[in-house]
Amino acid sequence: MAVTRFCIRSYPQDLKVFPSPAARISLVWLLLFLLGLPFFSGKYITFVAAVCGVSVISALGLNILTGYTGLISLGHAAFMGIGAYTAAALANKAGFPFLAALPLAGLLAAATGAVVGIPTLRLRGLYLVVTTLAFEFIVEHIIYHWESMTQSDRGISLPTPDLFGYTLDTYESFYYVVLVLAVATALFTKNLAMSRTGRALVAIRDRDIAAEIIGVHLAKYKILAFVVSSFIAGIAGALYAYLLGLISPDHFTFNQSVLYIAMIIVGGMGTVMGSIIGAVFMVLLPEVINAISSPIASAYPILSPRIGAVSVIVYGLVIILFLLFEPNGLYGIWIRIKRYWKPWPFTY
Repeated sequence: MAVTRFCIRSYPQDLKVFPSPAARISLVWLLLFLLGLPFFSGKYITFVAAVCGVSVISALGLNILTGYTGLISLGHAAFMGIGAYTAAALANKAGFPFLAALPLAGLLAAATGAVVGIPTLRLRGLYLVVTTLAFEFIVEHIIYHWESMTQSDRGISLPTPDLFGYTLDTYESFYYVVLVLAVATALFTKNLAMSRTGRALVAIRDRDIAAEIIGVHLAKYKILAFVVSSFIAGIAGALYAYLLGLISPDHFTFNQSVLYIAMIIVGGMGTVMGSIIGAVFMVLLPEVINAISSPIASAYPILSPRIGAVSVIVYGLVIILFLLFEPNGLYGIWIRIKRYWKPWPFTY
């Protein structure tokens, strides 16, 4: 009996977002599951799923900058904060609707990203890391001390978003908005990676001097990477603000920037699927830790004050272990599993 296997036979076929029938079928089943999730889960699970969606959007933005272009940023949460507070200010003070505040929040974050991206024309490595870290602390300082705009640590409440006359007053309704935008961001990132621009970004990441020799405009593409990444982060920050209904400086700290770096490292840098898997994994990890630690804290009250530090320790261990033993992240593990079973039971 002949066995037919899918294989890529042409360059245009290689450029398809989903080249194999199995990939398209798996995508359809995944979308059906995500669409039906609010119907068979509770409110809290739907809220966590919406947080996962926002994290996926933000991680995809950071992966464009760090995974594809090789520019490490520790200020990603700052761009999210700019988007969140811009949406809050536009909604509360100017009365902008949700559909207007969302893109404007992304545009302001993108404009800020263009300014922050200018030093990347001369800086790289640790110097760039320190620059983005300084930007993170500057934004935190502004959020805390610009009380007339940000209300400092009291936070800002956002009105209930409205979409084409339909009020998104439940987690279930807002979940679908996040889902649509997460899917759109993933498709955009996948197409960007396969385009001329994406290949130029990868060339800069792999060897910027060689990329410049073959005609890649380093200044143009580095700033473009910052602009696109910060725009997506601003959109994610605005979505997060509307989802919570109340934002404060504690939502956009340096720890959050480290968390998003952890997402793309654990998932797999330079891949769309890696960003998605890593974001979901790192959002659900604290939930698993809490589910395990709560019975332990109840049984042994003396350990209760120390359990709060467990999640921080686990985060650090996860990042270290992946860097040491699996640099390609969870997506790399998945690829190896696929390659193992594809020729099975034959060795070659």
